[in-house]
Amino acid sequence: MRLFLVDTLTAVLFFTTVAALSELLIAGMEPSAVLFTRLVMIPVMVATGRPYGWWRDMLFRRFAPRRARARTALDITAFISFQAPVYALTLLAAGATLAQTTAAVGSALVLMVLLSRPYGLLLDWSRRMAGVTPA
Repeated sequence: MRLFLVDTLTAVLFFTTVAALSELLIAGMEPSAVLFTRLVMIPVMVATGRPYGWWRDMLFRRFAPRRARARTALDITAFISFQAPVYALTLLAAGATLAQTTAAVGSALVLMVLLSRPYGLLLDWSRRMAGVTPA
């Protein structure tokens, strides 16, 4: 249960912060629209926080990377292979066309690559601070 809480809270805090800054500073959204969007996304983050942590843990156990570059590459692989399909399904469920979904996911891949390792490091740190280890 503690691992679920740590993984979920870390996901909510990290992605709410990063997405809100992006929506405000890059997309130029109004603060009220950012707040609404972030509130709508909380259930998605709650539903995927621990499953992503499990997926990442499984890949790290399977490949056991020792070098920093290998850990970074595996974090990128884990993040994209889990989050890109979740993002695509979320867009499709929201009514985006296949072309819109493909374009959005394609452009999001750059951010996913950039965010994957920092998120992995934050997840590891959060777990250490909470005294939990992967299942």
